[in-house]
Amino acid sequence: MARKGQYTYEYPHPAVTADCVVFGYDGKELKVLLIKRGKEKEASTTAYVGQWALPGGFLDANSDKNVAFTASRELREETGLQIAPQNLVEFSTYSDIDRDPRERVITVAHYALVKLEKVQADTDAEKAEWFSLADVPALAFDHDAILSDALARIKEDIHFRPVGFDLLPDVFTLPQLQNLYEAILQVKFDRRNFANKMKHYHILDQIDDGTPRHGTRTPIQYSFNKQGYDTLKEEKDFMLEF
Repeated sequence: MARKGQYTYEYPHPAVTADCVVFGYDGKELKVLLIKRGKEKEASTTAYVGQWALPGGFLDANSDKNVAFTASRELREETGLQIAPQNLVEFSTYSDIDRDPRERVITVAHYALVKLEKVQADTDAEKAEWFSLADVPALAFDHDAILSDALARIKEDIHFRPVGFDLLPDVFTLPQLQNLYEAILQVKFDRRNFANKMKHYHILDQIDDGTPRHGTRTPIQYSFNKQGYDTLKEEKDFMLEF
């Protein structure tokens, strides 16, 4: 650990934080995980106390091996949610000079999509809750912009990555998959066209559960074929279109 006054530089150093946009899916709509800011125990600051914000916090220069580790650690400490650093997608950096009233702070934003689970506030978070996107209050700092950018990013990524399959059970139906994609893209698809396109990509395996298909309305069940997806991704100009 560095001793006080050990390093002296001509220019002051900004602080670095990580912020996390965590989306969950309840089978009908996307939700986002927010924390209600309490008084920071270490800094004794009153910045945005009592306001809702994205989970996140300061990089520990002595122990955090990278900013994704910071994001994962802060998420666990503030909400109890455990997401490995490699499962967080870094999507943007925010560095406006007045974005944080405490000091000059640069933040690196990450997103993740997870199955909904109970969360519990801790450290300097007073509360931790899942919010429907339509019910998100005005957020602290520049977190409204970060949330908006995260939504735009997953709408792009869904065409190039298997975004969202982790939100479904291992075995799912096409209506369940369509509902998920509609929730992410905030559009409505024709059911037959959506089914035909998804089958065309060969990334779904039909599950034979022994149910007779003739004369039954029981939906066909599928699982995600990662090998088929990886093969498709190797093609030139790869893009999933819906």
